[in-house]
Amino acid sequence: MNHHQKPHTLERDLLGRLILIDASGVRHVGVYPVRAFPITAPGAGISIMNQSGKELCWFDGSKSIPESELALIEEEMAAREFMPVIEKITKVSTFATPSIWDIETDRGPTRIRLKAEEDIRRIAGNTLLIADSNGLQFLIKDSTELDKVSKKILDRFR
Repeated sequence: MNHHQKPHTLERDLLGRLILIDASGVRHVGVYPVRAFPITAPGAGISIMNQSGKELCWFDGSKSIPESELALIEEEMAAREFMPVIEKITKVSTFATPSIWDIETDRGPTRIRLKAEEDIRRIAGNTLLIADSNGLQFLIKDSTELDKVSKKILDRFR
């Protein structure tokens, strides 16, 4: 992956989705920014990923991002940082997808429906993003920190 800056445009569509138009004019709808080191160095490296979790664009830090784009990126990241954090997976209805998961989050217990394995995405290190069938995003900050049961369940899906 070569990390030199490619000319591109970042904008929001009418549905509020982030769109990256790359150097060759291809529109990537629903891209999202990911911090390389969200906890240790939040400003130190930001990737723009497409829906399937592939990196489209890399910024060495917030200083290398054009101001107009930085506003969009910060906005998008703020929304993402309000995501519920999964602290424990108590049980799943089945080890095949679709599957209903009973989870405990930092905001209390809830139940989500996982449509497909692809809805579990690794975003950085052991950080996982899990999208439920309603498009809500849940975060697992560090999959290695989960309890045995949660880890075992997770391993069956990845």
